[in-house]
Amino acid sequence: MVTINPVAHRVLSYVPFLLVLIDLRYEGVNGEKPGGVENHLEMGKKLLAAGQLADALSHFHAAVDGDPKNYMAYYRRATVYLAMGKSKSALPDLSKVIELKPDFTSARLQRGNLLLKHGKLDEAESDFKKVLKSNPSSREEQEAQSQLKKSDEIQRLVAQAQSDFKRRDHGSAASHLDIIIDTCVWDADSREMRAECFIQLGEMGKAISDLKAASKLKSDNTQAFYKLSTIYYNLGDHEMSLSEVRECLKLDPDHKQCFSHYKQVKKLNKQIQAAEELIQQEKYSDAVSKYESVMKTEPNVPQFTLNAKERMCHCLSKDQQTAKAISVCSEVLKADPQNVNALKDRAEAYLQDDQYEEAIRDFESAKEHSENDQQIKEGLERAQRLLKQSQKRDYYKILGVKRTAQKKEILKAYRKLAQQWHPDNFQDAEEKKKAEKKFIDIAQAKEVLTDPEMRSKFDQGEDPMDPESQQGGGHHHHFHGGWDNFQGFNPFGSGPFNFKFNFN
Repeated sequence: MVTINPVAHRVLSYVPFLLVLIDLRYEGVNGEKPGGVENHLEMGKKLLAAGQLADALSHFHAAVDGDPKNYMAYYRRATVYLAMGKSKSALPDLSKVIELKPDFTSARLQRGNLLLKHGKLDEAESDFKKVLKSNPSSREEQEAQSQLKKSDEIQRLVAQAQSDFKRRDHGSAASHLDIIIDTCVWDADSREMRAECFIQLGEMGKAISDLKAASKLKSDNTQAFYKLSTIYYNLGDHEMSLSEVRECLKLDPDHKQCFSHYKQVKKLNKQIQAAEELIQQEKYSDAVSKYESVMKTEPNVPQFTLNAKERMCHCLSKDQQTAKAISVCSEVLKADPQNVNALKDRAEAYLQDDQYEEAIRDFESAKEHSENDQQIKEGLERAQRLLKQSQKRDYYKILGVKRTAQKKEILKAYRKLAQQWHPDNFQDAEEKKKAEKKFIDIAQAKEVLTDPEMRSKFDQGEDPMDPESQQGGGHHHHFHGGWDNFQGFNPFGSGPFNFKFNFN
């Protein structure tokens, strides 16, 4: 029996651990220990089946790094890229598979399909033809023949679309390109040509959609960003125009077209932002001036003029510049009859000008185009109340003042009319009776319009002096008793003034 001293026993106990260290060093030097690549491929395959694409991709990256000549590692990684929608990354991997294993028919067929989707028709046809010459399975043969036939048809349509485009038959060219893009979904050139067709046909929304796709499909696509910016600019969307032209300049800071356009859009954007800030601050006259500057900065794009006038219409209505507001709002509505904002603002201006029926018409028209707008609903109800009220008694008209009159103007008008229609000025019984009624109306008008709460009610279409309008609530007023209630009452002694005058 061999005896081992305690020291030797301790050394031997470390052997398994040392072997592990040696194995780890081997893995570090050579990239993968034996079986490592297969483990990564197997693990990646399971994760791919489970839909965990990012984790699967990590394992296939490790497999490719561990064995750069393992065609299956590239093929599996290409499969994950395709599942992730990264066809550009999948193509080089499929090419590497075919380089390492030229008879791998599935990879060649898959590459042909990708090339077809990218619009690389000659290269796609070459792959499909080679598949047919390489002992394919019946399924692969059928697919290759079908795709080859489709590719030939696309070639014919491309030639036809280019011919139509040169002849400026943009409608026909766009129709051919629709069919091409259904198959060649990642072909940037076809999308750019169709975008140009849509621009010529005036279908800007469709042009924007194609150009946005083209800007992603082709790297450093400054021209797509420039076109997008100019389309948005011509549509009057300064913010989107600025955003797209900035993308162009990120790719090429020295791009002449983009830089020139950027300066113009930035200037316009600054003016519009300044105008909107003035509106927020309720500095409406200054905002109108700023929007007049916007129209001078860009006189050649009708949409900017229309947008500026729409905002000026709003400002003038808010500033109670009634006649100007109605005029400018009407200009906007002549160009754009369904402009809800201009309809609302003109309706408000009509109300300020006591044109109630016109206001109702505008609110009703606005409601047709924007049924759920609470502001329109409330405005229409107010206009209808004011129209009904105007057919009864209008305190502003009684005093001969505007609806926007200040208290000082109201009192001045009241004093003048009260002096004119005081019943003591009339001797004839009929004339005196008429004067009494007129005098009561004048005094009631003054009381309502100099009391902020009562005036507010009246402005909303409710008569504070009418018991029916009050529905039993509100103030109790002594005016309804007629002239007898005025005996001993000096209407000139109320309010901030107190004076007397002699009657003959």
